[in-house]
Amino acid sequence: MEPVPVDVVVIGAGQAGLSAAYHLQRRGFSPLRAGGGASTYVVLDANEAPGGAWQHRWASLRMATVNGIHELPGHAVPPADPAAASRDVLPAYFADYEERFGLDVRRPVRITAVRRADVDPRGRLLVESDSGAWAARYVINATGTWTRPFWPRYPGQERFRGRQLHVADYVSADEFAGRRVVIVGAGISAVQLLDEISHVADTFWVTRREPDWQDDEFDVPARVAAIAGVEDRVRRGLPPGSVIAVTGMHWTPWARAAQARGVLVRHPMFSSIEEDGVRMPDGSFEPADVILWATGFRPALDHLAPLRLRTPEGGFRVENGRSIDEPRLFLIGYGPSQSTVGANRAGRDAVRAIVADDAVDGALVA
Repeated sequence: MEPVPVDVVVIGAGQAGLSAAYHLQRRGFSPLRAGGGASTYVVLDANEAPGGAWQHRWASLRMATVNGIHELPGHAVPPADPAAASRDVLPAYFADYEERFGLDVRRPVRITAVRRADVDPRGRLLVESDSGAWAARYVINATGTWTRPFWPRYPGQERFRGRQLHVADYVSADEFAGRRVVIVGAGISAVQLLDEISHVADTFWVTRREPDWQDDEFDVPARVAAIAGVEDRVRRGLPPGSVIAVTGMHWTPWARAAQARGVLVRHPMFSSIEEDGVRMPDGSFEPADVILWATGFRPALDHLAPLRLRTPEGGFRVENGRSIDEPRLFLIGYGPSQSTVGANRAGRDAVRAIVADDAVDGALVA
């Protein structure tokens, strides 16, 4: 079957992908379907249902404790009970958003590869999937990180007789009641889950570095500062790194709650894992029934491998959301646009760049 020609393929329907689709609509692009306009786009999403990564979050993550919610462009997040589960409220909001603006997201579509159609640098990119292929003038990649949890490797890890899980697999603290849980990680999720699990279990928190606690709340200006701090890394092709490394840890309500109960006690990272616990750098032993890895995620970009854009350092050279080495490709929700605020801005800016290119080429009458 021949690839279907389209102007723009958006890969992913989370915050960044839906923001890009919204701005494509506003700039005169139409969904790829019968009766579409002269300029077309298609949104492809691997999930079975709307909601991006929110539909996969743990059940106890409530709207009151979700960090950094930011509405999609053109439609505010509706009022919600602070005690409501975020994985119920936000996917419903995403679903309503898709319908409200007629974004015509196709799912489930799993992308297998993005490659160049030919040697012409102004030619098309082939987007291949388990549901067909598209020949696009531009690709806006918005695949996020949730499907690629990062598991560090430590000596003896395979010998541990207890349970190991990543935060991506976490469901509820109840399954750890009465056990000893080692929580690994210095990010927001680690502290949230430390506070939650410590109500029913004995917790032991370890991080590679001492957290740099900041007295101000984690607000939008702090998040914008974090975005700026990562821009130089991705421009040079370095892995984006952690936002927390730029901003430090902020005193969220759950962090203060954990501190008040005496459980916010950081220990240095263990040096190895044994059958029934972990060995600390000073040689002491800490027993454990569970090791919970709250160690973050990596960008889900394996489908871009045929483009050969990854640098020796393991990153992609990106400036203003656009690949430096393949200008037909935009990487949004990557690096400085990982946050919800950054994702919205990156979606808008990618569309602006496409329209500007077309105006220069004379291919589109704005």
